[in-house]
Amino acid sequence: MDFQICDVRKRFFVVFVAILAGISSALPENQVQKMNPGQINSNSVLVALLDSHYTILSELVEKALLLQTLEEAVGKHNVTIFAPRNEALERDLDPEFKRFLLEPGNLRSLQSLILFHVIPGRISVDNWPGSKARLHDTLASDQVSVFSKDSAKRIDLATVIHPNAVVRPDGVIHGIERLLIPRSVQEDFNRRRSLEEISAVLPEASPEVDPRTNRLKKPAPVPVGAPPKLPVYYAMAPGPDLAPAPAPGPGGAKRWFDGDSQVKDFIHTLLHYGGYNEMADILVNLTSLATEMGRLVSEGYVLTVLAPNDEAMAKLTTDQLSEPGAPEQIMYYHLVPEYQTEESMYNAVRRFGRIAYDTLRIPHKVVAREADGSVKFGHGESAAYLVDPDIYTDGRISVQGVDAVLFPPEEARTTETEKKPVERKVVTAPRRGKLLEVTCWMLGAVGQGSHLSSCE
Repeated sequence: MDFQICDVRKRFFVVFVAILAGISSALPENQVQKMNPGQINSNSVLVALLDSHYTILSELVEKALLLQTLEEAVGKHNVTIFAPRNEALERDLDPEFKRFLLEPGNLRSLQSLILFHVIPGRISVDNWPGSKARLHDTLASDQVSVFSKDSAKRIDLATVIHPNAVVRPDGVIHGIERLLIPRSVQEDFNRRRSLEEISAVLPEASPEVDPRTNRLKKPAPVPVGAPPKLPVYYAMAPGPDLAPAPAPGPGGAKRWFDGDSQVKDFIHTLLHYGGYNEMADILVNLTSLATEMGRLVSEGYVLTVLAPNDEAMAKLTTDQLSEPGAPEQIMYYHLVPEYQTEESMYNAVRRFGRIAYDTLRIPHKVVAREADGSVKFGHGESAAYLVDPDIYTDGRISVQGVDAVLFPPEEARTTETEKKPVERKVVTAPRRGKLLEVTCWMLGAVGQGSHLSSCE
């Protein structure tokens, strides 16, 4: 995945800051302080970074949504920015690590990586430490060591190749040869690569009988943090034709995971990803499903969300959403009580041809099959393709973008029937044969034609 340069946005930002600087200079000093005490001007080191030849780093700052954070840091004190050269971010970086950084679900890792290159203090060439390393705090709440070795200025494992590349009153930028990666980001990447944080719910085996007593063996105690033993339906709140009265979930009041934060995180990821605003609006505003999903994840359950995009949601009619409980019923059919990724689903349909996944809309299942090198869900005109794989995956919640709203097979057939025009049958009167016509003529001649109903 290649990084792209947004020169137009950067130029607009520079001009915008310059206009703000001109406006602020025309106002009284006390009024400027009331407007924004940390307002930067056109001579700021942040503006110089966005307009420098470190284009890929400046684009990553925008992708990480860190402009406001850096503005506040520059407004409070001088900063030192260590900027990797473009070649270090384009060709020298592991492609798999690039994809990891740019995935919407890993926004926090990208922010930590960028802030790890910023020190809230001015370190110029004149006051650079000697051979004895000096630790400095970064905006990522981690420390880096700054020292000199063999007449070369070093920061951790990177060598400074362009000292004092940009010098401004509120900060300085040093060009370095490689990217600095904090340990927390490296550990997140290693966990994702080795799949250690993904725990699938294994199917329960048949009950075991003790041959000595001919009784069922007692199940082993469930360790804290393990997937629950009870099916997900028993932990759900009651709803119309949805589930029985709720049974106590595993662990009772104990919350093994912070489900509310995880659900909030995946909804924010949907909004940042773009094209799924209608889905997020239904989960948060039209229904209480976001709260319900957070409670399920807190109890230890896992979910896969088949998220229709905005184009698909726009095809829903008013009648389909106006009935009581209709939005919940539609969304429940898009929630699979398993943790599935694009890779696991595609491998399953490739191997078995057709897979039926349980949904939270009991007892309906959603059928998946391989089609055109992707995964296809549903039947007929209401079928949907997996178009945006792995929008969000954190080991408990998986979000897969689809291009149509799914309905159970019975409802899908009803919807298709309503769309087809009704054919009108033309009923024609039966034609009388020759013998009957002669009989009616003879009876009519003698005035007895009315006694035979067929002659009327």
